[in-house]
Amino acid sequence: LNHAFRYIGSGVRNNTKSHFLLISALLSGPERWALITYKISNITILHLPEICILKIYKHIIIQKATGILMYNNQTTPGILFSELLSRGRPDAAAWVVGNIDNPRLSGLVKFYRTDYGGVLIEAEIFGLPNIQTEGSSDFYALHIHEYGDCSGSFQNTGSHYNPDKAPHPDHAGDLLPLLGSQGYAWSAFYDKRFTLDEIIGKSVVIHSGRDDFSTQPAGDSGTKIGCGEIRRTL
Repeated sequence: LNHAFRYIGSGVRNNTKSHFLLISALLSGPERWALITYKISNITILHLPEICILKIYKHIIIQKATGILMYNNQTTPGILFSELLSRGRPDAAAWVVGNIDNPRLSGLVKFYRTDYGGVLIEAEIFGLPNIQTEGSSDFYALHIHEYGDCSGSFQNTGSHYNPDKAPHPDHAGDLLPLLGSQGYAWSAFYDKRFTLDEIIGKSVVIHSGRDDFSTQPAGDSGTKIGCGEIRRTL
């Protein structure tokens, strides 16, 4: 980082406004990042070695830094989550298949233990109902249901997983909806409403409509169009 700052001082031009800017700089190799937020003003520099396409501002007031410098041993949860998704093996997963009206629907929902007590969830789904509509973008409700029986038209999955008997959308099994872009959806998020052990043997269910997050008991989410049992990975 100090090496980078020594290059501040060339290729500058005046800028009359003060700014807050997020600077991303390599610390020790391509996989560790320092994220710095500083209050800085007036002069723009257009280039630093080993840091591509960055615009930073001179007159960095380190003593009045508004953010946090995160060293190698002080990474954020998001950085660790990214590494877990790219390199880690999920602790559980659900292979989702479509009902008779959605035979092209399929995908995988993965569940990872974390060091923060919650579960990291990644979902990748293909063949959602809007696949035939070019440029389409629609939401599809995603929930964990009580039972892992995905037979028939998924009528045996029970209700949303809701051990605390809370109203919708405060069920432990209420997840973020999928955003289907012409049939495809990818999503990753962190959830502390349940532990991984609690959901083994239950099901992930995709619905035909969006979750309105208010209608009882299930958000007026439509019919069940996809289902997969949550199982431990080997």
